Amino acid sequence: MEYRQLGNSGVRVSVIGMGTNQFGGKVDQNNVNSIIDAALDLGVNFIDTADVYQKGNSELALGEALKGKRDKVVLATKACLQTGDGPNERGTSRYYLTQAVEKSLKRLQTGRIDLYQMHRFDPTTPMEETLRAVDDLVTAGKVRYVGTSNYAAWQLAKANMLAEFRAQVPFVSEQGHFHMFERAVEKEMIPYCAEHNVGFIPFFPLAGGFLTGKYKRGEKAPVGSRGEQSSYVQSYMTEENFDILDRLSAWAQARGHTINELAHSWLLAQPAVCSVISGLTKLEHLQANAKAGDWMLTAEENAEVTAILDS
Repeated sequence: MEYRQLGNSGVRVSVIGMGTNQFGGKVDQNNVNSIIDAALDLGVNFIDTADVYQKGNSELALGEALKGKRDKVVLATKACLQTGDGPNERGTSRYYLTQAVEKSLKRLQTGRIDLYQMHRFDPTTPMEETLRAVDDLVTAGKVRYVGTSNYAAWQLAKANMLAEFRAQVPFVSEQGHFHMFERAVEKEMIPYCAEHNVGFIPFFPLAGGFLTGKYKRGEKAPVGSRGEQSSYVQSYMTEENFDILDRLSAWAQARGHTINELAHSWLLAQPAVCSVISGLTKLEHLQANAKAGDWMLTAEENAEVTAILDS
């Protein structure tokens, strides 16, 4: 497993990270325990969750699974989305973040969060207030690094400029929607992150499963698969995308790899990307994702794949 710096920080994360939004729900505690043990054996040290995943049960499941192993992982969680019925049970205000972090620490059974991410940009809270709040959390030792998720490039740029002027901790990473068929971040976010050494962390690298090859042209989605009901996955099931997918699959197969592996490796070849977050529900998913981290595209290979996507 390769490890890369988490943006402009001193900590290193595995290039394949683990998304845990199904832990504590579809993935029960016994399977969570097995997946965590296997992840550590495979060298995966970056684990991502959020306070809203499974209504907090993802954090609870991780807290149990990581007993005695906490120091072996870089543990990331998020806050901002609505967690209760009250008017202040959301956002990135000082009021909410100071409560949310304590609840996450308790569920995770840990004394600190390695990467605390703002799950969305909060337009109702002054940016200066959010920056002061996360700076205080780092000073208190409850958080080691802070990041963002689903921010626009200008929002992240403004926040880190203010943090520099105010001598506060900057956001070291941005987690965003990025895969072979979703490339909007290439316009502004990726260039910003590359220029300012902010780590970019793609989520949904497999387009909800479309980039695994499990969905076939002209056939119904497999029973029980996400694509059976998910409008997100179904939106990629166009004739044009199936044509591109066929070419990508053939390209990968000719080199002894799967489309799953190519989807991860292509992302890892893009500027500023430090780790790819792959959600999973089975041990086999983890093993397949980890294997993808062993294939690093050359500049020439990256150009060939990008040319297929642009065709």
